[in-house]
Amino acid sequence: MHTCIKMAEKEIKKTNKKFISEILIPEGITAVIENNELVLKKEDKEIKRKLNQSVGIKIEDNKITIKARKTTKKEKKMYGTLKAHIKNMIEGLIKGFNYKLQISAVHFPMTASYDKNTNEVVVKNFLGEKKDRRIKLPQNVNVKVNKDIIEISSHEIEKAGQAAANIEKGTKVRNKDRRIYQDGIFIIEKPGREFL
Repeated sequence: MHTCIKMAEKEIKKTNKKFISEILIPEGITAVIENNELVLKKEDKEIKRKLNQSVGIKIEDNKITIKARKTTKKEKKMYGTLKAHIKNMIEGLIKGFNYKLQISAVHFPMTASYDKNTNEVVVKNFLGEKKDRRIKLPQNVNVKVNKDIIEISSHEIEKAGQAAANIEKGTKVRNKDRRIYQDGIFIIEKPGREFL
């Protein structure tokens, strides 16, 4: 996690069991609440997040304050989830999120390319199939295909993760022995984790 986010977060647990967190908004990022949505912007990048009524949120003095009014199990979950989402939003605007996928062609020489016009990854000759597999990706995702590695980047962690999952799912082998047919495109690296 980005060091400025770690330093910025300040957790207070008061004696009356109210949960309050203050997250500092880094320089260059603007935050507003519009139509029950938290909107963070940096230059041309923008991330929106719908807010839950059970958790109070306000922006003042360059800080986002999150407050759980009660300590029910549901409110604690919503409080923790919102806090994690805001941290991811800030981290995404500062440095972005990257995923890497490996193209594994064991039986047939499979190729993958990215079609910018349709925003799809096109997989040719997967297991010798004559028809190309076309995998639709979410908007605001950057895709680079470099030989047998596909790199995905976005300032929104959900969209980057969904794009990687769509590609992996789109080349899933069905009705064949997986021990023999190990073809596919697999996630080998994601934020905070690397698969060897």
